[in-house]
Amino acid sequence: MPSALIIGASRGIGLEFARQYLAADWRVFGTFRGEADRIQLRDMGVQTLKLDVLDANDLAAASWQLDGENFDVVVMNAGVYGPRTSSIQKPPTLEEFDQVMRTNVLSSMRLMPLVSPLLTRPRGTLAFVSSRMGSIAETSASYGMLYRVSKAAVNMVGKLAHSDFAPLGIRVITLHPGWVRTDMGGPNADVDPADSVSGMRRVIGEPMAYPGGGFFDYCGQSLAW
Repeated sequence: MPSALIIGASRGIGLEFARQYLAADWRVFGTFRGEADRIQLRDMGVQTLKLDVLDANDLAAASWQLDGENFDVVVMNAGVYGPRTSSIQKPPTLEEFDQVMRTNVLSSMRLMPLVSPLLTRPRGTLAFVSSRMGSIAETSASYGMLYRVSKAAVNMVGKLAHSDFAPLGIRVITLHPGWVRTDMGGPNADVDPADSVSGMRRVIGEPMAYPGGGFFDYCGQSLAW
């Protein structure tokens, strides 16, 4: 039975990843922070792991609990948007910067030593859920500046992981889920979570069409860094 680990499985895109992999008869592990989230995931059939990505103790405990496990797919989904008014004209406060950059970027860096040994070789896939808003080449406005900067940094973490892990037989890709109707994306977003995740799962599941080191949207289109 194939297996997946979803980092940030409690809601939105991460929850939909868990739901769809379970429906496809995968064994699914998912991380949560709150007790209500744990119960929801458990009742779905997810094997749950408490993980606040900024808590070193949680990281150590998760590493211990996952010792000996092997995953075909690890999805790095934990993240926050931060202040929506952030722009060149309205830079973030120190507190806002710390929250977004630590959650989106530092946690991705810290999770690499934990998740990389868990991926099966030579076919394991590590997928970063990033955003087209992190593309430097496609940037045309400064709204959401802090989120954009954090996702550009996440894209770099993904490229660095590809450089280190490809020789080990681990495929690393970076994904843009679209503008998705979640708590983060809001009710006016144009992509249903089920459609977004179905598309990203197709990209994850077709390594020949979507090779490691690439940046792809949920429709399978290659994106500029």
